[in-house]
Amino acid sequence: MPFATKFPVAKFPVQSVRATYPALDDGHAYLDGAAGTQVPQSVIDAIVSAYRTGIGNAGGAFEASHRADEIVAACRAAVADLVGGLPDGVILGPNMTTLTYRLAGALALGWGPGDEVVVSRLDHDANVRPWIQLATRAGATIRWAEVDPATGELPVEQYTNLIGERTKLVAVTAASNVLGTRPDVAAITTLAHAAGALTYVDGVHATAHGPVDIAELGADFYATSAYKWSGPHIGAVIADPALLETIRPDKLASSPDTVPDRFEWGTSPFADLAGVTAAVNHLATMVPGTGTRRERLLTSLSAAEVYEQELFAVLIAGLEAMPHVTLYGKPARRTSTAYFTVAGRTPREVAEALAARRVNVWNGHNYAWELTGALGIRDSGSAVRVGLVHYNDHSDVDRLLKAVTRLEE
Repeated sequence: MPFATKFPVAKFPVQSVRATYPALDDGHAYLDGAAGTQVPQSVIDAIVSAYRTGIGNAGGAFEASHRADEIVAACRAAVADLVGGLPDGVILGPNMTTLTYRLAGALALGWGPGDEVVVSRLDHDANVRPWIQLATRAGATIRWAEVDPATGELPVEQYTNLIGERTKLVAVTAASNVLGTRPDVAAITTLAHAAGALTYVDGVHATAHGPVDIAELGADFYATSAYKWSGPHIGAVIADPALLETIRPDKLASSPDTVPDRFEWGTSPFADLAGVTAAVNHLATMVPGTGTRRERLLTSLSAAEVYEQELFAVLIAGLEAMPHVTLYGKPARRTSTAYFTVAGRTPREVAEALAARRVNVWNGHNYAWELTGALGIRDSGSAVRVGLVHYNDHSDVDRLLKAVTRLEE
């Protein structure tokens, strides 16, 4: 059941939402949202305004510096509202991969031989490789949660045997970036916490597709990237500030030692952070709503999730009806993301044929390195990925289905 069904759902006004995205006027069907979304005019304006008004580095005595401080504070508050966290627990950085390596390096300082870290084959490699590499250096053991290749599910039952008294951390995705699978994260994190382990949840793909509540997920750390939900290329990891106080990352002696600043290396891209705030505000206002920004986000993203799932049902039904198409994964709960191959053509050839018809899709492993290996398709080019987001409409799906139908000819 979608998280969105817990909230009143308004009809999603897709055409008025599409009108806020200038890039969509170029005549292409942007079905590559799982790799990064386009941005609305309000985000462009926020970034331009930050530069036009004038900003200095943070922490200074003058007005332009104060504006930088205000931009950072506003960005933390916006990201916290988006996922249900606290502003002082929002770590900002260039992307999720960089931040995950940073957190892994700090956490692994407390690991040693006999300790264990649990990762899954469903995850994007950014929530796998950092943990493997840092755990290996610490002498800790890696334990794997396996995917059911027929369904694309990540069975919860296996975690009972994977998690034990020496488990230090469990890393799991909130949604697969290629199959769309939404595993039962709350059940997995409950098992982890019962054993005294921390949980690191990759929400990069999931955040774009509906409301997020990190407390309900049981995420000690929740990672997300703004460029997947209509913002600029900025990453964030959200955690309880009290937990962050217990972690001592490597840092410059001269840089702040406060939380979350101690986790942020170097000067921030302040104008882009203004764009992140604008993106959250955009998500909160896609449908009419009242209340706090957090409440408006829940209303707006609930409507978007229901709309996406209705559109995705049309997409999946169309692909399933084509005898020359093989779909991967049939999870019970999933985002609006499809992964498929076409008989007689490599995934790259399919992507190129669709691109010639101005339909944008991705091909390849999309950094789902372990998953595409488990599916047995990584060495043959993996598959084609179509990712719907809230600004896609029926015309996009129709164009895709017609283009894929022609590939049988």
